[in-house]
Amino acid sequence: MQVEPGKPFVVNLACTGIVPTKAMNPNIPVTHDEIIDDVGHCLELGVQMFHLHARDAQEYQTDDPEVYGRLIESIRALPGGKQAVLCVTTSGRLKHEFEFRSRVLELDGAMKPDMASLTLSSLNFAHSVSVNTPAVIRQLAEKMQQKQIKPEIEVFDLGMVNFLKVLQKETLVEGTVYVNILLGNMFSAQASLLELGCLMAALPDASMVSVAGLGKFQLQANMLGLMFADGVRTGLEDNLWLDGTRQTFASNVDLVKRVLRLADELERPLLNATDLRLSLGLSTADGQS
Repeated sequence: MQVEPGKPFVVNLACTGIVPTKAMNPNIPVTHDEIIDDVGHCLELGVQMFHLHARDAQEYQTDDPEVYGRLIESIRALPGGKQAVLCVTTSGRLKHEFEFRSRVLELDGAMKPDMASLTLSSLNFAHSVSVNTPAVIRQLAEKMQQKQIKPEIEVFDLGMVNFLKVLQKETLVEGTVYVNILLGNMFSAQASLLELGCLMAALPDASMVSVAGLGKFQLQANMLGLMFADGVRTGLEDNLWLDGTRQTFASNVDLVKRVLRLADELERPLLNATDLRLSLGLSTADGQS
């Protein structure tokens, strides 16, 4: 299970999310320009993948596809933006119905995302619930397949891995699977080597895995990802603080720089964005796939 030094790794930046607000952390990017600014700085640091949430004028999560499309267009115009892997959310935390969650999958042309999130079961969080019925999961997976948008699989526990294999048998998920394993939620898998190992051992062979940690578990989970997986997911969506005592607000740039420092000690270089796209079966700027 341990990754050899020298293997290139992936950073997936979840920069905004649904829950965080400026009142919780003033560094949360919520406007179009703030998100683009954070993405731009993190592209300069070598981040290859971005998990995007958009907000409306009141800072609430929006499912308006136009807002996501403009984000994608603006990111593509940044240095390095054309090769970045861009993923949009289809979260079930605020709206549960397929008709709302799938709107963003209709984006096309220069606004089209490479990937879209797909959480494989309903689950509780400390103060909310994410509702993902089997029917809606299948509908979203089918829509992504029709639109040639690759699913960004979100796994919180072992049952979700089992359902991933069901979706593969039903040919709703095909090819190399990209999986975010999210650890530390009180209702699901914890940030331990034992629980991560169980999840990774159960995954399909052709899987690319990034490891994320919620709240205070982000640092431990990112370390596990660098030691035992293909990469990490980090960002203010999952964690607001740079320190365990919650004295210092984090920023997305700070969290990425921390991952890069740890990776340097472990002798793991960043994977080239073009190579990431090829590994995931995504087209590149020169049309390769």
